[in-house]
Amino acid sequence: MKKLMTFLVTLLGLNVNSACSQQSFKDADVEEFFRLAETASDVQLLDVRTAEEYAESHIAGAQNIDINKETFLETVLKQLDKQRPVAVYCRSGKRSVKAANILTANGFEVINLKGGILAWQSKGKPVTTDTHERDLFTTKSGKTVQLYALMHASIRMVYDGKEIEIDPVGQLGNRTTDYASLPKADFIFVTHEHPDHFSPETIALLSAGNTRIITNQRCADRLERGTVMANGDRLDLSEDISIEAVPAYNTTPDHLQFHPKGRDNGFVVSLDGLRIYIAGDTEDIPEMAEIQDIDIAFLPCNQPYTMTPDQLLRAARMVKPRVLFPYHYGQTNVSEVPSQLKNDSIEVRLRHYE
Repeated sequence: MKKLMTFLVTLLGLNVNSACSQQSFKDADVEEFFRLAETASDVQLLDVRTAEEYAESHIAGAQNIDINKETFLETVLKQLDKQRPVAVYCRSGKRSVKAANILTANGFEVINLKGGILAWQSKGKPVTTDTHERDLFTTKSGKTVQLYALMHASIRMVYDGKEIEIDPVGQLGNRTTDYASLPKADFIFVTHEHPDHFSPETIALLSAGNTRIITNQRCADRLERGTVMANGDRLDLSEDISIEAVPAYNTTPDHLQFHPKGRDNGFVVSLDGLRIYIAGDTEDIPEMAEIQDIDIAFLPCNQPYTMTPDQLLRAARMVKPRVLFPYHYGQTNVSEVPSQLKNDSIEVRLRHYE
């Protein structure tokens, strides 16, 4: 990570200790910060304003943790990774300096936006009202993959101009996703028929003439369309996009009826060599040991339908992803997962996949 920070400082010409001799974080002007936010996939973007300010507009992909809340540091330590730099901003630059000092005192490498989002907007840089968390990854040939945490088991992927939706569902309880405001999908992947994964109405909303739906037999029967994949099938969707269907099922006695073996799918999606495992609804099944070379894994964690936290840990250690997103976790407490996998060389990122 120190090498990454040295690279970023060199690349962007960041001004170290520009405000005072005691300052231990880096300042960036708007153009420098823009380049960092748009191109550096390993940087965590942090907005430290209030939730109300954040909802009005923010820089795309930024997490929101209010610096003025007593729980600021506690939340930061749970949600941010000390091995990855943090790019922080506020309204005008005052609160972000306060946040930057707290972060650096607790072992984070920090880049601060001088002048805040006011300076950003004065230079015509884009903002959004989309509150979905975004993570950026880079493929082997340097293309960007954007992963958006929509809710529960619904994931949006954007790669090389292609829109990929995983288990899109527009409403769960009082949570909603406005799919009407999103682009039409090139590909829709559906793991199984349960209503928190499968919504014919949402699929119809996302579909255009060229949209391709990949799912299991039961969902395809209900939709009366779609390409059917069974466990073990592999499909090339383009020169650099492929998908594999892998098993997803329950093993705990009295839970077998939820996801019987052989009916549902997990998926391994390859985007220009970047391998992403979406486990679907499953427990820590032995077949996970055969799922290799995974860059990013989405593993579910809520009983009685999927895994307990202990099962999640075992699954992660079988799959050994570079980055793990616990998802589909409902009210299950997954806040300890990052520390529990700290010695396993697995980076855990917690997002709002309740």
